[in-house]
Amino acid sequence: MFLITLLTVASSIQPQAPSAAPYRQPQMAVSGKQVALVFGGGPSVYFTSSSDGGATFGVPVKVAETGVLALGRHRGPRVAILRDGTLVVSAIAGEKVASGPHAHGLPEAGNLFTWRSTDHGKTWTKGGTVNDVPGAAREGLHAMAASADGKTVHAVWLDLRGKGTKLYGSQSEDGGKTWSKNTLAYESPDGTICQCCHPSLAADPKGGIWMMWRNVIGGNRDMYVLNTASKAPPVKQGSGTWPLNACPMDGGAFAVDADGKVSSAWRRDGAVFLVEPGSADEVQVGVGKDVAMARNKRGTFVAWTKDGNTAVVRLPKGGVQTLGKAAGGFVQLAPIDGRRVLAAWESQGSIETTIVE
Repeated sequence: MFLITLLTVASSIQPQAPSAAPYRQPQMAVSGKQVALVFGGGPSVYFTSSSDGGATFGVPVKVAETGVLALGRHRGPRVAILRDGTLVVSAIAGEKVASGPHAHGLPEAGNLFTWRSTDHGKTWTKGGTVNDVPGAAREGLHAMAASADGKTVHAVWLDLRGKGTKLYGSQSEDGGKTWSKNTLAYESPDGTICQCCHPSLAADPKGGIWMMWRNVIGGNRDMYVLNTASKAPPVKQGSGTWPLNACPMDGGAFAVDADGKVSSAWRRDGAVFLVEPGSADEVQVGVGKDVAMARNKRGTFVAWTKDGNTAVVRLPKGGVQTLGKAAGGFVQLAPIDGRRVLAAWESQGSIETTIVE
């Protein structure tokens, strides 16, 4: 039986004007006590930061205003912190809204843009465009992360430059100013990966870059993890499988430890599953969707949305804590030390955060 505890919200980041677009889809990066937090609001990308490990956040700064920003269902901006303090923000945007039955408010010709800051996020300049085929990133789903040494920024995205959805990647060695020639990271033997589940990226302490995505093989839509530095094939996560002729729009999360062991959490049908490092066995930890995960010395924290609008976190030793007092979802988690993680989520047009321990 789960223990339900109500947490006190540490910070509520609200739009500065009553008529402003609601804040959505928070994402975080952590370096020491510095926390970088980005999110979208209408066509704009916003940034705020904390210098005290997530206890407090500053007033949001507008990074950029786009024509149409890809938002919703795990879309939206991402952020990375480099060793020299450079901040890199990425987002998929375009000039016009797409039309048609599956447009979903996405940009018609979406590109993966970046912006960079060298003054702790006070001011921002345009960086390079990541995808080298215009419009190939128009599905709006991507991931970005810094390497373990903080020198390189890596990005992957769902790419539509050819037939079927594939996973493409690129990297920047100069803090987001320029990006490498795009490389095919993975293509399914069945012709497409899951068309609208977000990918994830993680860097291991030894310099490896790992990625996770929802695959489509034999009619099953399961999560796979790949080490880009290895010639080993992708590894399916968990022992079960999900026969599904649709996209659940839910890509899960994962982490890699110093020994290259993976922990991952994801949704299959209406259940939330966790695989701990070094094990192929899956454990059901809840019921819901929009799964997030973070791992520190205490173990694995898993978050999801249950009952459609309640954000919760499962602790490493069991027990589930409810986040906040109002309806919320799309939780993101980031470890801030060996014991605690920081949670951020959407709630009624604002971004809420709290420290979970």
